Amino acid sequence: MEIIELHITEEEQGERIDKILSVRNEWSRSQVQQWIKENRIQVNGKPVKANYKSQIDDVVKVSIPEPELLDVIPEEMNLEIYYEDEDVLVVNKPKGMVVHPAPGHLSGTLVNGLMAHCKDLSGINGVLRPGIVHRIDKDTSGLLMVAKNDAAHESLVNQLVAKTVTRKYKAVVHGVIPHDQGTVDAPIGRDKQDRQSMTVTDQGSKNAVTHFKVLERFDQFSYVECQLETGRTHQIRVHMKYIGYPLAGDPKYGPKKTLNLEGQALHAGVLGFQHPKSGEYLEFEAPLPTEFLSVLDNLRNNR
Repeated sequence: MEIIELHITEEEQGERIDKILSVRNEWSRSQVQQWIKENRIQVNGKPVKANYKSQIDDVVKVSIPEPELLDVIPEEMNLEIYYEDEDVLVVNKPKGMVVHPAPGHLSGTLVNGLMAHCKDLSGINGVLRPGIVHRIDKDTSGLLMVAKNDAAHESLVNQLVAKTVTRKYKAVVHGVIPHDQGTVDAPIGRDKQDRQSMTVTDQGSKNAVTHFKVLERFDQFSYVECQLETGRTHQIRVHMKYIGYPLAGDPKYGPKKTLNLEGQALHAGVLGFQHPKSGEYLEFEAPLPTEFLSVLDNLRNNR
């Protein structure tokens, strides 16, 4: 059983404990409420109810039960497949969809849909993550490459390690970035105060590099393109916060006063890699989703 300890921040005081935990950890609200009923969540050493209003510096301990051994249940979905052959598949994941099953998200994930779409997925990452080579966050939309056999999986992972995969994201961030482009080279590791968050730190961290360029400036926001050189958890979200320009709508790393969005304004728009078998370079581009386009239209109209 894993035990997570976190501290309530000034911005979170007065919020319901179930809401805070679901936002911070991307657990479902119902999962958090069930754990509260099972006394798996304590505040300052005592059980609480789901509607407990948190206070600054509250110490919250969550005892996460061991995951059940589960079979992935195929679910028919209208997946947006950009490319597919016997080795690899490229899919455009919509915002709000979790990539693979986990406690609190056992169905409705991309993997559930992939299992219904095709049965031949690599088994390197186990039963809950077949074919998954890399991930994007639940509220990030965009392109993912999926391996359909173990040889393809190893090839794609090796390309990620060698930093030869092209991954470009579009984002809207708080603040007006004065320079046209830049690079963030800052190591990322677990946040000691919140083990479910990442932060720039020298302790227990891995090198992380993000290149960015400004595409458009607004009164209080900037529209940027970020290119990953490495692929750390929440890398773009953490790096842009680190340099003072957090992503709009980001519930974990951004300010409370933000654009009216369900999750961060981030889209994995360009994905390129060498085909695992032929060696041919393939590159795909997915247009911005409707919600993202609406955000840009509103910012342009309100200048």
